[in-house]
Amino acid sequence: MLFRQMLELFDYLDKPSACGEEVAALLRERGADEVIVRRIEGDKGGTDNIKILIKGSNGRSSGGSAPTLGIIGRLGGLGARPERIGFVSDGDGALAALTAALKLAEMNRNGDVLPGDVLIATHICPDAPTQPHEPVPFMDSPIDMALSNETEVDERMDAILSIDTTKGNRVININGFAISPTVKEGYILKISNDILDIMTTVTGKIPQVFALSQQDITPYGNDLYHLNSILQPTTATNAPVVGVAITVSHMVAGCATGATHGVDVEAASRFAVEVAKEYGAGKCRFYDEKEFALLKKLYGSMNHFQTMGNHS
Repeated sequence: MLFRQMLELFDYLDKPSACGEEVAALLRERGADEVIVRRIEGDKGGTDNIKILIKGSNGRSSGGSAPTLGIIGRLGGLGARPERIGFVSDGDGALAALTAALKLAEMNRNGDVLPGDVLIATHICPDAPTQPHEPVPFMDSPIDMALSNETEVDERMDAILSIDTTKGNRVININGFAISPTVKEGYILKISNDILDIMTTVTGKIPQVFALSQQDITPYGNDLYHLNSILQPTTATNAPVVGVAITVSHMVAGCATGATHGVDVEAASRFAVEVAKEYGAGKCRFYDEKEFALLKKLYGSMNHFQTMGNHS
């Protein structure tokens, strides 16, 4: 269980002075191999991007051959100060990703070393703006999506779990978390059976999968509706991406405070850790490589869906 790690990090993040360097110091102390914090300023304020490397016994950072899993915590901000006081619902993605990072760091220090490297990335902003959105208001971000992808999506990531609060929608309405089909190079692929099996083990329930539309996997800024930012990393990489949506049964605004359900965040974090174990060991496939090659042969490239399209 990861409740201790989650609660400890929540205290670091649920305050106006929340910052990347303080979280980085905690992670380094607990066994993280490399933690980099980068302050980024945008048109609507600033945020601390944080990237954590947990080295595997056969990881590529040490010259090994095991694949690298990326875990990205997607969000606009941890808080909407001064408009709202406290930790907002939108911050759950960062909290879940950092909880997984702290657990993996402690495992490494204690001798439970995974085969492959794990890269965790998110950003820490206690005073992000908000923006209108239907059916409930969104949290905005101090930086635009292109810059967010640039700082969080890493070319070393061979596959990515993108964790994001997904509570303000009519698409998936359960208390807990749900996963998306695998998305790669503009294609929405079939759901990975390996990942479904891990989800069943972690939750003890029938796995929950949320639907995607084609516009959900296109870049922000093209005037198309998006469920939220959960699949935005796929616009900046050719690695397969699976969205991990932290969900509720009734719509909750991203800027709402008091809406973080610890049991659900912990489960999403534990799921990410279990995927990291299996993926680095070569026991978890995000997609069928042969079928994907045939798909591209039959129907061609879909990479144009990773671009802004033909605006002319």
